[in-house]
Amino acid sequence: MTGSTRRRLPLALALLATFGALTGAALRPGVAEANSPAVLGDEGDTPLLRDVLESTGRGYLQARNALANAQARQARIAAELRRVEGRIAELRPRVEQVARAAYRTGRIGPVLVLLHSGSADELLERARGLEAVALRDNDALRDLGQARQRAARAKQALDAEVAEERRQLAIMLRQKQAAERALARVGGASTGGFVVASSPVARPAPRAADGSWPPQSCSQPDPTTTGCVTPRTLHAYGEARRAGFTRFTGCYRSGGPYEHPKGRACDFSAEAGGFHGAAEGADRTYGNNLAAYFVRNADRLGVLYVIWYRQIWLPTTGWKSYGGAHGDPSSDHTNHVHLSLI
Repeated sequence: MTGSTRRRLPLALALLATFGALTGAALRPGVAEANSPAVLGDEGDTPLLRDVLESTGRGYLQARNALANAQARQARIAAELRRVEGRIAELRPRVEQVARAAYRTGRIGPVLVLLHSGSADELLERARGLEAVALRDNDALRDLGQARQRAARAKQALDAEVAEERRQLAIMLRQKQAAERALARVGGASTGGFVVASSPVARPAPRAADGSWPPQSCSQPDPTTTGCVTPRTLHAYGEARRAGFTRFTGCYRSGGPYEHPKGRACDFSAEAGGFHGAAEGADRTYGNNLAAYFVRNADRLGVLYVIWYRQIWLPTTGWKSYGGAHGDPSSDHTNHVHLSLI
């Protein structure tokens, strides 16, 4: 062995050891690297399609939340309007009585009452009585006027909420149509998909004070890889496992424009040992049940879309056929359930 060979040998051994360490890490379950057989690639999606699905889904969910808020405000305003109208109905007899008394006595009535007083004490007593009547009448008139003003404001606010409701419904319709057009390009026909009313109920993820889903960063350690996930993704992952869906899962994946590198997506394998061939038998039933679980709990978990067995579920469209046959289980989503969160 020459001196030059001896000098190169340690370097070669070091490189070999480094390669072996990296390869070992890639093959360990729970550590996500692109070349691991237990980790998926790009799953056969086009950037344009995925961008459309994400934007329409987010827009639809935001509009739906705004619609729910508008409808809740409508209900409160309508209840207030009913209370005000009830108060007006209560005040109306008193005001009519005041009007009849004013018509009978005219403006000079109170003066005549005072002139016919027999003594100074009687005059004072009658004056006090007239003052009490005037105060009572003025209160009734003022209360009626205020009630009518409140009713007018409530009706105006109610009209504004109805207009907002119509605006949000129009937004939702546009987002639905955009998503359907995008899916139509890849054969997105309605399928009925996986919906099971008896699916377990998940505990809801935290929302903002107005009921919306606030943006979240990739800030939590991913329990399935060495990467990160959002708090909402971590919650959905934990709820799925709590419901009994405990098979191999991979969430964070570096690279690419989609939700995995943002910590907003997880792939749940249908087989217990990882992502392999197309699921069949009990494994396919497991995937069906998991997809149905996410759909039933979409509002509780903040689900953006679910993909399983060449089908995709979005809040805008329901279940649609998706992507056609790419020839491999990962791209066709026949070996795993893909979950994306808002």
